[in-house]
Amino acid sequence: MLYTPRAFNQPDAEAQRQLVLRHPLGLLLSNGSDGPLATPLPFLLQVDAQGEWVLQGHLSRANPHLKALEDGMPVLVVFQGEQGYITPAWYEEKARSGKAVPTWNYLTLHCRGAITRQDNADWLRTRVERLTAQQEQGMPQPWAVSDAPAAYIDSMVKAIVGVEIRVTQREGKWKLNQNRSLTDRQQVTDGLIQQNNSPLAAEMRRTLEAETPDGTE
Repeated sequence: MLYTPRAFNQPDAEAQRQLVLRHPLGLLLSNGSDGPLATPLPFLLQVDAQGEWVLQGHLSRANPHLKALEDGMPVLVVFQGEQGYITPAWYEEKARSGKAVPTWNYLTLHCRGAITRQDNADWLRTRVERLTAQQEQGMPQPWAVSDAPAAYIDSMVKAIVGVEIRVTQREGKWKLNQNRSLTDRQQVTDGLIQQNNSPLAAEMRRTLEAETPDGTE
């Protein structure tokens, strides 16, 4: 279970989905005979008409983690979003009493579910094509799997094994100073912009606007 104080809880499915789209590299974690195993993987997210999530990715066939993954095994995938150090110099209380300490703001999403291995070449090629198309969006000259020789792609597909995770639990934690005053949060947002951390600042601003649409606490 992810420790999440109420102020930081983010249950909104669309906000969670957008985080995965912005940061598709998830950390796949499972238990092995010698202890925990972890592999970072880019994931393709599928959401069905009922809102059920399915994560799809692939591992190198040479990855030892693969040998420990059995169909139906419970796994955890962690997606890390925007994050950054928060200096107490940005807080009102720092100037008033000095009673302020640093913290770290971040967005994270934990997805739990059962894993299934996929070793069908057509399944693998289709998912690689979809993931590639997703990540090539916005490129000046988007690359497609079909740009490479078919025999070469076939050899690459033989070197991987797919995984599919049907997500049964999602835990979103958006730790963005929601437990502090409006002034503190605005000053932190301004400070992050000055430190060239605009992505985290944008998430803080989005949370502020959602909570205070009229600009008041």
